[in-house]
Amino acid sequence: MILLRPALRLLPCVFALSAMAAPAPWWLWESVTSGSKVCAQHPLGPGWRKLLGPYRDARCEKPFRTR
Repeated sequence: MILLRPALRLLPCVFALSAMAAPAPWWLWESVTSGSKVCAQHPLGPGWRKLLGPYRDARCEKPFRTR
């Protein structure tokens, strides 16, 4: 019971921090070997380079505006 009280006090803080999290931006990646392009949130491997971005959508059409 003694350990339960601090955990209950910490729980709202955890939920508040997770509510402030934003989704990862999308990037347009280009293959070094074939030149094909893919929209992805994470690096695809050593054979890919970041071409354009960041974007807000999975089609890499809506630019991510920075202030």
